[in-house]
Amino acid sequence: MPVKPEAVKELEREAAKCRRNIVRMIRSGGAGHMGGAMSCMDILTALYFRVMNIDPKDPRKPDRDRFIMSAGHKCMAQYAALAERGFFDKSLLDTYGKLGTKLPGHPDMHKLPGVEANTGALGHGLSISVGMAIGLRGSGARVFTVMGDGELPEGSNWEAAAAAAHYGLENLTALVDDNGLQISGRTAEVMNMEPIGRRFAAFGWAARDIDGNDMSQVVEALENLPLEKSRPTAIIAHTVKSKGLTFAEGKTEYHYWKPNDGELSAAERELDEAIRIGGAL
Repeated sequence: MPVKPEAVKELEREAAKCRRNIVRMIRSGGAGHMGGAMSCMDILTALYFRVMNIDPKDPRKPDRDRFIMSAGHKCMAQYAALAERGFFDKSLLDTYGKLGTKLPGHPDMHKLPGVEANTGALGHGLSISVGMAIGLRGSGARVFTVMGDGELPEGSNWEAAAAAAHYGLENLTALVDDNGLQISGRTAEVMNMEPIGRRFAAFGWAARDIDGNDMSQVVEALENLPLEKSRPTAIIAHTVKSKGLTFAEGKTEYHYWKPNDGELSAAERELDEAIRIGGAL
């Protein structure tokens, strides 16, 4: 069933707010892995504000859905969504990059409500998610993990992919943030893993490609899970690096961003306007 336009519009507004939270953290810390955090923000917005069974007032409730940020350096996207969703006070965003912060450069489950696992050593998030999904079978709880296309060459991903298919983990969904860029260049040139969907399918997954920055496509895909019974789902979300900041979109140099005041102010103005009009970026 198609997602209603007004619901899409509201989710786009929430995504703009979350992207603004990312820039707020960068203003606090002076730098951060902005590119991937921005590209996957529409996915996290759909998950946190519409799809997942979660409760900010009871972040450890037993039947909750679990989210794992496998590409841990994109954690500002998760922090932004958790803050906007009410898991913690937004004032905490202003401690990013400061000594003793609860918002480290990679997520820490011991510091923040809503963080389910410590990640950041790339290629481990899917393995953690497989273990969780096995443990949660029959409970009704689901596991979602966001991976980066740049982490796919890690061999542990494919061991986990094989195990997920072997155990028929239909409660597991992996979303690959396929923005085509990583810190050292284009993923196709560093280590080409295309076609990603066919690789997952070869391991026994049900796979689907979508536009990961088209909110209606993201929601429609996430609300029709699993793609096939008794199979894990891989959603290959084609995205734009640094989505939401027109001066940075699709540029490798914004993978890790250390902006000057002019760039920061321009980013804040653009996102404030996106929130005001409440539309797609």
